[in-house]
Amino acid sequence: MTDAPAPLADPHLVYDPVAGDGPKDVVILGSTGSIGTQAIDLVLRNPDRFRVTALSANGGRVALLTEQAHRLRVRTVAVAREDVVPELREALSARYGAGEPLPEVLAGPDAATRVAASDCHTVLNGITGSIGLAPTLAALEAGRTLALANKESLIVGGPLVKALAKPGQIIPVDSEHAALFQALAAGTRADVRKLVVTASGGPFRGRTRQELAAVTVEDALAHPTWAMGPVITINSATLVNKGLEVIEAHLLYDIPFDRIEVVVHPQSYVHSMVEFTDGSTLAQATPPDMRGPIAIGLGWPERVPDAAPVFDWSKASTWEFFPLDDEAFPAVNLARHVGELAGTAPAVFNAANEECVEAFRTGALPFLGIIDTVTRVVEEHGTPDTGTSLTVPDVLEAENWARARARELTARTASAEARA
Repeated sequence: MTDAPAPLADPHLVYDPVAGDGPKDVVILGSTGSIGTQAIDLVLRNPDRFRVTALSANGGRVALLTEQAHRLRVRTVAVAREDVVPELREALSARYGAGEPLPEVLAGPDAATRVAASDCHTVLNGITGSIGLAPTLAALEAGRTLALANKESLIVGGPLVKALAKPGQIIPVDSEHAALFQALAAGTRADVRKLVVTASGGPFRGRTRQELAAVTVEDALAHPTWAMGPVITINSATLVNKGLEVIEAHLLYDIPFDRIEVVVHPQSYVHSMVEFTDGSTLAQATPPDMRGPIAIGLGWPERVPDAAPVFDWSKASTWEFFPLDDEAFPAVNLARHVGELAGTAPAVFNAANEECVEAFRTGALPFLGIIDTVTRVVEEHGTPDTGTSLTVPDVLEAENWARARARELTARTASAEARA
C-alpha cells in the first residue's frame, strides 16, 4: 500500500462539520460495550459539551440499552438483532413515563450503518470487529467526524477509508493511537523518526512459547491492567491486538512499518511515544483508563476537564520497558507482514483471528493454535492483487473465505486432539 499525501489522523487539522456554540450531537455505536458505556459516563458528566442523539448495540443487553436511551433522551435506538425488538419496545414503554416521547427503533444488520449516517456532529464507533466497517464508511460519507475505536474497520478496509476520509475527519480513540495523535501535535510529520507503540504484555508476559501451551480461557481473560471485552482481552493475550495497532498506526499516520516499534510496558501508564529526528521522545501518559482517549475523540481540539484519573506524583512508582519476545508472541511480526501485503490480506488476518478466538473460547482450539491457524490461513491466502481497486465485496469475500478456512483447520485440530 502506498503512502497517502497526508496522514488520516493529523492533530494539526480540525474537521468541524457542524460549527456551533451548543453541545456536540453525538451518535454512539456499540453503546452497551466497554467503550460505549464509558463514553456515556463521560457524556453524562459533561452535558454542556455533548448530547447523544442515537445509540446502537447488538441487542444482547436490552435492559442496559433501555436505561441508556432514557437517561440520554436519544431520538433513535438501533439494534442488530431483530428478534429482540418486541422486548426492546416493551422495555422502553415501561421505562418512559406518560407523555414522554419514545425513541425511534431501528433493527437489522444495517441498523448501525443507518444511524452512523444520521444527523449529528460526531460518530463514536465502538463496535468490536470488522462489522464496524460499513458504519465507518457511512459516517465518513455523510461528512461526520469519526471518533474511531473500531480498529478493525480501518484495518480491513484501509484503502476504502482513505478514499472517503477528509483531512482531520478521523480522531483515533484507541489509547495507543490517541497517545500518538497527541504526541504528534508537537512536530510535523517530517520531524518524526519513529512511532513507539506500548504493550502491557498481557497476562502471559515473560512466558515462553512452551509455557503457553496449556493456558486456559480464564488465564487469557485475566488481563493485568485493562478491563475490556472478551475478544479484545484474548487478542491482548496473543498480542494480535498489538499487531492490529501496528497496521492501524501505519494507516493513520502514514509511517512505514520499519519505523513503528512495539515495546512492552507492564504498567500501561505510557500509552505510546513519538521519537523525533532531533533525538527527543514525547510520551503520553495517564493511569489506565479509556475515558481519556474517548474524551480526545469526542472533544478534539478541546480537552474535556477531569475526563480521566491523574497520577499522584508525590508517590514513588516504577515504569518499566522491555523488548517484545517475538518467538513467544509472533502475532506482531505476522501483522507487519500482512500490512505490507495490503489488499485483502489484513481482512483475512482479522477474520481468521476472530474465528480462532471464538474456537479457543469454546474449547475447540488451544491457545497456541490461534496464531498457528491464523498464520496458515494468511499463507494460503497469498497476495491477490486488488491494487487500488479494493471494494467492499472484495473485503467480504476475503473474510468469508478466511472464516471458512479457519473453521476447517480448527475442526481438523480438534479431531486430531480427540484421536491423540
